[in-house]
Order: sequence, then structure tokens, then C-alpha cells
Amino acid sequence: QLVESGGGLVQPGGSLSLSCAASGFTLGNIGVAWFRLAPGTEREEVSCISYTGDSVNYADSVKGRFAISRDNAKNTVYLRMNSLKTEDTAVYYCAAKYGPGCNKSVRIWGQGTQVTVSS
Repeated sequence: QLVESGGGLVQPGGSLSLSCAASGFTLGNIGVAWFRLAPGTEREEVSCISYTGDSVNYADSVKGRFAISRDNAKNTVYLRMNSLKTEDTAVYYCAAKYGPGCNKSVRIWGQGTQVTVSS
């Protein structure tokens, strides 16, 4: 399973770091993505990182503000979110892909963690 942590309430302009820890399987050979879902919107893939970390991609909405990384020794993927905006408010989900890259469908979903950006 995948377990996200690190969500919470933050003011606009603030930062949060999310973690996604895997148990029962290794993340080390698969791509991992962060998605988000806000009320009234469609699910959005925010960022993805390949199994080596050599390839990363970001949605235009977060490019330059968010950074994805991974520590395969800890079986964990991270999402650092800076310069947060109210429109970043959503439930954030970690997702393990079916293969080593990001161009695969999702195999396993985490349970989600709420991020709320509000003054």
C-alpha cells in the first residue's frame, strides 16, 4: 500500500512537503506520480518521477513551484510545494505506475492527504 503524509493547512505563499511511503512492495523500479482532486474539478496529474529519478514532469499549473523527488532506499517519494495558492487546495494522492516510467497507467493509489491553502 501507499501512505501519504504531510498535508495540512497553510497560508497562501507558504510551503508544504508531502511524503508517499510504500509498504509491501518496492517503489524502486516503478514510476510514481502525485495527483490531486479538488471539488468540482477533474483529477489532475500534478507531477511524476521515473524509477531512477532521471525523468520528471509537472503540470503547467505547478511548474516552477513544486518539486518531486524520491529516495529509493527509504521506499519513499516526496512532493515539495512552494508558493502555494488557494487553487492548490485539493486532496493529493500518491500513485504507483505499472512500469518504470511515467507513461503508464496507475497500478496502486494511496488514500490521499488534504492540502488546504487559505488565509
